[in-house]
Amino acid sequence: MSTEAERAALRDVHLKPVESRPASSARGLHHTALISSDVEQTIKFYQDLLEFPLTELIENRDYPGSSHFFFDIGNGNLLAFFDFPGLDVGPYAEVLGGLHHMAISVEPERWKHLVGKLEAAGVEHVVHSDVSVYFRDPDGARIELIGDPLGEMYGSKVI
Repeated sequence: MSTEAERAALRDVHLKPVESRPASSARGLHHTALISSDVEQTIKFYQDLLEFPLTELIENRDYPGSSHFFFDIGNGNLLAFFDFPGLDVGPYAEVLGGLHHMAISVEPERWKHLVGKLEAAGVEHVVHSDVSVYFRDPDGARIELIGDPLGEMYGSKVI
C-alpha cells in the first residue's frame, strides 16, 4: 500500500507542471475492448439501458465466427466487445494488468436519468459523491458513470 509520502515523492519526481508537460503522442482512445458472453444481452444493456448507440457489428478478423461490435460513448470514443463462441472463456476477474473499472463521463442531467434507469431495471449499483455511480455489466465488468466533465475528477483537474 502506498502512503501519502510515497505518492508525494512519485509526484515530485514524475509529475511535470502543466506548462512544461509535452503533448501526448496519442490522438485519443480508439476503443476499449471487453468480452461478451451474449451479444444480444450486451447490446440491450449498453444501447437500450445506458443509451450508448450500437455503431457496428462485424466478424472478428482474428477469430472466425466471433463478433466484434462497437458502441458510441461520445467524443469520438468507442466501447467494443468480442464474443468468443466455443472458447469457454471464464467469468470476469480482476487481475493485475486487467480492468478494475471503466469510467464514462456523462452530463449531470443524463447521469441522474441513467441512475434512475439502473434502479428501474433492478441493476445493483452504488452512488458516490452524487456524481459517480458504480455497477456491473451482465458479464461482471465494473462500470462507472461519472457526472464530472472529461479531464476533471470531483472538482479537480486531472488533465
